[in-house]
Amino acid sequence: MGSPPSFQVIGDDMQAVEIDLAPGQAVIAEAGTLILLEEGITYQALMADGSEPAGQGLLGSLKGAAKRMGSQAGLFLTHFTNLTQNSRKVVFGASNPGKLVPVELPSWGGQILCAASSFVCAEMGTKLDAALVKKPTVGFYGGYGFILQKISGDGLVFLHATGSLLRRELKGESLRIEPGALVAFSADLDYSIERAGDLKTMLFGGEGLFLVTLRGHGSVLINSLPWHRVVHQILEQVPRQ
Repeated sequence: MGSPPSFQVIGDDMQAVEIDLAPGQAVIAEAGTLILLEEGITYQALMADGSEPAGQGLLGSLKGAAKRMGSQAGLFLTHFTNLTQNSRKVVFGASNPGKLVPVELPSWGGQILCAASSFVCAEMGTKLDAALVKKPTVGFYGGYGFILQKISGDGLVFLHATGSLLRRELKGESLRIEPGALVAFSADLDYSIERAGDLKTMLFGGEGLFLVTLRGHGSVLINSLPWHRVVHQILEQVPRQ
C-alpha cells in the first residue's frame, strides 16, 4: 500500500472527514456516509472490499459480503476512485452526532476489533471481516450477536464514536465498560461479558444488566454517549395515548 491519503476532520460534535485523493488513489466507505465529492471522482457499489486480488469472482465477493453482514455492516461497500491527474476531495460523515476517529492500523498491530456500525471509511486495501467472539455468551448477553467487526490491513481507517472519545491503555489490568460505549479495541485483548453486580443492582441500578470486561495489554476506544441512551430519551418524549 502506498502513502495514505491526506485528510482533515471537520467540525466538533457532528464531524465529517475530508479526504484528499491523489491521482489513481481510492477509498472504500460504508453505504450512506457520502457528503460530497469533487468532479473526477468515480464511485461504484461493490460487494468486495478491495483487499482481495482482482478476479476472485462472484463467489469470493459473496463470502466476504456475507461475513460483513454478520457484523451488522452493509452488504455493499462504495469504492471511490480519483481518475483525474490532480488531487480531488471526497467528504464522509456518520449517521449520528459524535467524533470521527482516524485509526492507523499499523499502530494497532495491523488489526482492530470494532463494535457494530462503527466503521465509516478506509483506505483501499483494508479488509473488513467478521470475527467470532471467543466466548459465545459474550455476544448473547451483550446484545451484539456472536460476531464483532474485524478490520485489518496497513492503512488508514475512520471509525465513529457518539459523544466524545476516550482512549485507555491496558497494561495487564482489566477494564469494565457499558456495552454501548465500546467503540473498538486491540485484537489481543480478552473480551467477556460479566453481570453488573448482584440481582438487585442489575435490575434497579440503572447501569444495565451486563458490563463488557477487557483484560490484557492493548488499547481501547470508548464513546461517552452510547447511542441507545439517546434513542431511549427520544422515545421517552414521544406522546403516548
